Amino acid sequence: MSNKTRSVLYIGVTSDLCTRVYQHRNGEGSVFTIRYQCHDLVYFEYFESIIDAIDREKQLKKWKRVWKEELIKKMNPEMKNLSGELGNHL
Repeated sequence: MSNKTRSVLYIGVTSDLCTRVYQHRNGEGSVFTIRYQCHDLVYFEYFESIIDAIDREKQLKKWKRVWKEELIKKMNPEMKNLSGELGNHL
């Protein structure tokens, strides 16, 4: 998740991406995302196992910001909000 200016990046894990994006957009996300207005989905990965997802989250949180931006831009070069691509569930 990111804010409008892409100056803040938030990494989290969820079992229901559509619901979680909706929550973030409506001020029901984490304290961090509310404070920094991280309402836009700019990157996501799917995992079969929640354990694998949590391991990946921990790994990414240790990364330098530039590495995270490079990863995001491989999938989303313009860092646009991808929540519309999740379907009509939002």
